[in-house]
Amino acid sequence: MAVTLENPRELRGLEILGKGNEIRRINPYTYRVSSQSGNGSYLVVGNGKEFSCECADYKFRGVACKHIFGVFFSLNLRQKVTVQNLGLQDVVREGCKVCGSSNVIKLGLRHNEHRDVQKFKCKECGHYYSDNRGFEGVKATPKAITVALDLFFKGVSHRKIVDHLKQFEGIKVSHVAVIKWIRKYTKLMASYVDQFTPQLGGMWHSDEMMINVRRTEKIDGENYSWLWNLMDHETRFLLASQISKHREIRDARNVLRQAKSVANSQTPDFIVTDKLPAYKQAITKEFYTMRKPRTEHVKLKNIREGTNNNIVERLNGTVRERLKVMRGLDHDESAQKIIDGKKLYYNYLRPHQALNGLTPAEKAGIDLKLGENRWDTLIRRSAQSNRCN
Repeated sequence: MAVTLENPRELRGLEILGKGNEIRRINPYTYRVSSQSGNGSYLVVGNGKEFSCECADYKFRGVACKHIFGVFFSLNLRQKVTVQNLGLQDVVREGCKVCGSSNVIKLGLRHNEHRDVQKFKCKECGHYYSDNRGFEGVKATPKAITVALDLFFKGVSHRKIVDHLKQFEGIKVSHVAVIKWIRKYTKLMASYVDQFTPQLGGMWHSDEMMINVRRTEKIDGENYSWLWNLMDHETRFLLASQISKHREIRDARNVLRQAKSVANSQTPDFIVTDKLPAYKQAITKEFYTMRKPRTEHVKLKNIREGTNNNIVERLNGTVRERLKVMRGLDHDESAQKIIDGKKLYYNYLRPHQALNGLTPAEKAGIDLKLGENRWDTLIRRSAQSNRCN
């Protein structure tokens, strides 16, 4: 059974397991899983590879339901199959710090105040060293931190991440620690990846959506702000993702200006938007030139048109799923930090099905060769780059 933790049913199955008493073993092939609505339970039968369930989701859709995934995770808890499927295995670090050789072996552990750190030996120059870049001064292991980051941006809540780390990794941390990791490492990685310029196509898509922000200036008695997303059509690279209080011309210009900065002088042939009036003047002011052909504004009128905004609207749906778990955002400043992290995850760490398993960054010509543990490698490279700068 393939597990990616991209499917919402997989995440709900993980939540069922995290509650601790929802799955009851009847025999090696049969399990009773409590209904999450509180009404009864469902029988899950399987042999370790193929499963069936009594619930309507399995019967009528023929897909693995959250109850099946809950049993699957429970069966493989000791082997930690979930973590392996996340691609978060410990790996030998990059080349020797002295000579750069990749002929490096692990050589025991160095014990410090908080945890053990892996030591290495270079077989070319004989240099001994330990590699703790990016994780200095934290009590948790790099593996725990990268698991927490990955689960958060896949839609799992802070407290359920804490429970996951306790069950699967034997690590006890608070949800406050998880929040600090997210803020610290997304800021570190963003400063590193911002130096790269994606190779883009000729069509960009922009759309805006309303998001719930608890401690923000009220509009018509409601606590909400607007999230703008602007994406390249060919590569799915997210060029801009900004929060604003209004949908006026200056707000649209700020989004376009951020996209222009990321594109580094690359201008699109077309920008596809909805019927929001602010786009027309904003595009004219940001992209007008005496040269021809100029950037053309394609304003959607109805769903029958050949051109649509589906790719960016699908992204908006993903954001809604993430915010639903969080039950809204705290205030505009912290909301922007979360959105910046989501943008980084979307562009550099999350394989895209429409791109044949590539990330948007890879499709746009930015191949960082992050390997198996993408989070770990990116954090260490970001820390190294920050030191050099």
